[in-house]
Amino acid sequence: MKRNYKLLLLVLLLAFASCSFTTKNEDPNKDKLLIQLITYVLENGHFNPQDLNDNFSEQVFNDYLEQLDPFKRYFYASDIEEFEAYKIELDDQIKAYDISFFNLTHERLLKRIEESKDVYNEVLSEPFDFSKAEDFSTDYSKLTYATSKKEMKERWRQQLKFSTIANYDDLLSDQENAKKQNLPSESSAESTEKSIVDKSKAELEADARDATQRSLDELYDFIDDRQRKDWFAVYINAIVEEFDPHTFYFAPEDKDRFDVAMSGNFEGIGARLQKKMDAILVNEIISGGPAWRQNELEVGDQILKVRQEDEEEGINIVGMRLDDAIKFIKGPKGTDVTLTLKKVDGTVEDITIKRDIVELEETYAKSSTVIKDGKKFGVINLPKFYVDFEDYKKRNAASDIKLEIERLKAEGVEGLVLDLRNNGGGSLQTVVDMGGLFIDQGPIVQVKTAGEPKEVLRDRDKSIVWDGPLVILVNELSASASEILAAAMQDYKRAIVIGSKQTYGKGTVQNVLDLNRMVRQSSNGDLGALKFTTQKFYRINGGSTQLEGVKSDVVVPDRYSYIDIGEKDQENPLEWDKIDAVDYNVWESYYDYDATIAKSKERMANNEQLKLIDANAQWVKKIRDREMYSLNYDDYKKALESNEEESKRFEKLSDYKTNLTFQSLPYEMKLMNKDSILKEKRERWHASLSKDVYIEEALNVLNDLKMTYEIKKVATSVKN
Repeated sequence: MKRNYKLLLLVLLLAFASCSFTTKNEDPNKDKLLIQLITYVLENGHFNPQDLNDNFSEQVFNDYLEQLDPFKRYFYASDIEEFEAYKIELDDQIKAYDISFFNLTHERLLKRIEESKDVYNEVLSEPFDFSKAEDFSTDYSKLTYATSKKEMKERWRQQLKFSTIANYDDLLSDQENAKKQNLPSESSAESTEKSIVDKSKAELEADARDATQRSLDELYDFIDDRQRKDWFAVYINAIVEEFDPHTFYFAPEDKDRFDVAMSGNFEGIGARLQKKMDAILVNEIISGGPAWRQNELEVGDQILKVRQEDEEEGINIVGMRLDDAIKFIKGPKGTDVTLTLKKVDGTVEDITIKRDIVELEETYAKSSTVIKDGKKFGVINLPKFYVDFEDYKKRNAASDIKLEIERLKAEGVEGLVLDLRNNGGGSLQTVVDMGGLFIDQGPIVQVKTAGEPKEVLRDRDKSIVWDGPLVILVNELSASASEILAAAMQDYKRAIVIGSKQTYGKGTVQNVLDLNRMVRQSSNGDLGALKFTTQKFYRINGGSTQLEGVKSDVVVPDRYSYIDIGEKDQENPLEWDKIDAVDYNVWESYYDYDATIAKSKERMANNEQLKLIDANAQWVKKIRDREMYSLNYDDYKKALESNEEESKRFEKLSDYKTNLTFQSLPYEMKLMNKDSILKEKRERWHASLSKDVYIEEALNVLNDLKMTYEIKKVATSVKN
C-alpha cells in the first residue's frame, strides 16, 4: 500500500512538474494556485475521479451555499438569483482556475453578515411575547430565502425567540429551585444585582434575551476572526467533497490539528486554550505535559503576551485569532516560551515553560483486568489507529496493543476484549500489524487502486502474541481500520464480534498530500494539504465493507440504532462492490464459536437492560426527528414536561451495575501514585466499565468460549 501511494505521488509530482508551473512565471494568486493544484491531483490521483460537468457544477453550487448560510438568515432571494448565473458555470470556472464566483459570494456574505448584526441587535432589544400562539420549524431546508428586509427581520425574530425561550425556561427553573432551597432573596452588599428569587417574569425574559445576545456576540467574534483563506477553504471543500465524503482540503492550521489527532502528540506546552471575547484563556492543562509538570499555569489564566527565548519583547495576543496565538505558543521541543498571564485573582505575572513533546493520553490504548466467575480477563480500549507520520517506528497503535497484551498475559488473563466502539480508524499499516498479533501469518486486507491489480496486505510474522479467546466490540461509529480488523478476525473465525447491526461502512483508503511539494519557487506561503481517496479495501473473503460495514456475530441495540450516521447516509459515497477472495486458512482451535454465539444471542434477547436501551434509542430517534416547536411558553413547557415524564422510564439505564471490579495494571498503578489526573481518568473509565452491559456480555462470551474449549477438546480426543 505504501509502495502504491509513493508511486502515485511520484507520478503526480513528475507530471505536474512537466507543466512548468512556477508561481514566479504565472499568476501568483494563491487561491487560483490552490484550485489548479487540487483539481490536478483529484483528476489524476482520486480513486473515482469525477467529470467536471454541469451536474457537478450544480451540486457544488448548492452545497457551497448550504454551508455558507444553512439557516437562510444572511442571503436574500435577490442574492441567490444573482448567484444562479453561475449555477452550471462552476465546472468551467474550476477548469479555468477562475474564482469570480467565490469572490462574489464572499464579498456579499461579509456584507450580509455585517448587516445581520444590526438585525439581531434590533430584534433582541425588544421583549418577546411568549403568550402568543406561534410555531417554529427547525427544518431549515424547507425555508425559502427572504425577499425583503422585513421578511429577514421576521426570520431572525423567530429563530432568536426559539433560542431565547429555552434560556427563559432555564431561568424560571433556576428561580423555582432557588425558592425551594430557601435561598436568600436580598443581594449582598457588594453586589447590586437583583437575586433571581425576586425577579419578575419580565425581568427573567430580559435576562434570557441577554443570554442569547451574549451567545451571538461570541459567535460573531468567531466569525469576525475568520479570514479570506478560511472562507476560501469552505469553497474548496464544497468542490472536493463532491468526489466522496472523505476527500478534504486542510488549510495549514487544520493540517496541524489532523497530524496531532493521528499521532496523539505535538510539541508545545501542554495546554488547551479557548477564546472568549478578546481573551485567550487556558481551559485545560494536559496531564503529563510541560505546563502540568511545572505546575504554575492554571485553568482560567488569561494569556496576555507571548515571548520567545530569543526575543526581548513579547507579542500581545489579546484580540488575536486563536489559531494565530497558538502558533506563537507552540514550538520545538527544548525551547523556552515566556507567557505574561492575568491570573484568576487579577494579578499579572510572567512564567517561562520549556516546550516538550505533549502526548494526548486519551488518544492511546489502555487496558484493565477484571475477574469474572473466578477467571481473570483483560479489556483493551483503542480509541483510534494512531501513528506518527514522520516515523512509523515511534509510538503507534499496533506496537501499543502488543505491549498491552504482553502486560495482560503477565497478569494471567484467560481471555481478551478489544473495544473498538467509536473508533473511527486511522493508519492502514497499523491495522495490518495489529491483525498479525492474533494469527500466525496470512492476509489481513485486500487493497485496490483504480486501474491496477489488487494488492494483498499480509502479516508475515509467524509469531502470535495472543492465541486465546478474543471478543471485539463495535458499534455504528466503528469505521475504516476498525472494520478491517473486525472483518479479518471474523473471516478467520478468530474472534466473535459483538455490537451494532453493522459498523459505519467506510471501505476506502485516504492519503494526505502536502500541496507545498507540488510547487517550485512558491512565494505564497503554506498551501496546506489535501486528503483524498486513493484506494478501496476489501475483506479477505472478497467482500467490501463500503456502505455495508461489518455485520456483528451478536447484534445488540445501542443509542445509535435508529440514527442515520453511517457511510450510506453521507453525500457522494463510493458504491459497494466485491472482488475475488484471497486464500486463507480459518483459525484452528477447540473453541466452539457457533455454540457460543447462539448462547450469547439467547442471553441478549432476554436482557432487560438491552430492551430498555432499544426503547430509549427509538425515543431518541423520535425526539431528533421532531421539527415543529411552539413559541408559546405554556405549550412549550407542556411539551418539555411530557418529554421529561417519558424520559423517566429510561433513568434506570444509568443505575445498571454489573458487580464487576476493574483494575489497572501494575505499571499504571505506579504512574497513578504520581499523577492524580491519570488516576481520576482511570477511575472514571473503570466506573463506566462496571455499568457497561456490552462489556459484561463480552466477558460472558469469553467465559463461554473457555468452557467450550475444554468440552470440544475432550470430545475431539475421545473421537480420535
